[in-house]
Amino acid sequence: MTARLDSAQPYVIGLFRIVVGLLFACHGAASLFGVLGGAAGGDGGTVPAGTWPGWYAAVIQLVAGGLVMLGLGTRAAAFLASGSMAYAYFDVHQPMALWPLENGGEASAMFCWAFFLLVFTGSGAFGLDRLFARRSTEAEPEAEARKTPVAA
Repeated sequence: MTARLDSAQPYVIGLFRIVVGLLFACHGAASLFGVLGGAAGGDGGTVPAGTWPGWYAAVIQLVAGGLVMLGLGTRAAAFLASGSMAYAYFDVHQPMALWPLENGGEASAMFCWAFFLLVFTGSGAFGLDRLFARRSTEAEPEAEARKTPVAA
């Protein structure tokens, strides 16, 4: 049973990455463009451009979430996203109360740890990272062959 579950691991990590990245990008799109209920949650509002930290957080959410969803630069994008959610938790939520359930920081804490996990697991299956890695490893032997001098 364990072997069967282990063989599915890259696919489950890939699906996890896609879902987490999509949800994160949706938060950014809601704040920046007023879609999906908008930044205020129901009035369709947006975060004013350039305001700290809301607008910058929304840009990180949209860009890093999209990159993670696509599996492109997954580890770096996940690291940035994890850090932004740690900042959100400790600067915005934690001063109100210690526990996420009490301070409304559950989403920030969950996103922080989900992205932190992706920093260490990578993109899993279905990611563009793997496609580019495969192409570069296929091109490596050709490049080495070109470097090798031909005996005359």
